[in-house]
Amino acid sequence: MERTLVLVKPDGVKKHIVGNIIERFENKGLKILSLKMMKVSESKAKEHYSVHSMKPFFDGLVSYLTSGPIIAIILEGDNAIISCRNLAGATDGSKAAAGTIRGDFSLNIEENIVHASDSQEAYNHEYKIFFNENEIMDY
Repeated sequence: MERTLVLVKPDGVKKHIVGNIIERFENKGLKILSLKMMKVSESKAKEHYSVHSMKPFFDGLVSYLTSGPIIAIILEGDNAIISCRNLAGATDGSKAAAGTIRGDFSLNIEENIVHASDSQEAYNHEYKIFFNENEIMDY
């Protein structure tokens, strides 16, 4: 079984589509191991986006992630990482396929509704930013 991190970003929370998003992952057969709503601190946002720290859009990413509450979710299942990435759709909502989360709910690359870890290495780095080990339920 593989684990992955999904974040419903502030625009997804503000649009009141959290339930719809979670339902898509559950309908795919992924199991929720942990889920919480939180406000991301600037330091956590910078840590999360550290791979982009030298890029010109880094400050915008940090500002966006800290602009409102998010929902952080750890999901588990066979091929969880690629399955969540496929459900999320292309990063740019205007280019994402209909039927994907971003294709259905986002019009651009800046506010693109969700984050989904893109590799096992990314998950191993990212989940620790949002969760403590004792918050992850294995059942």
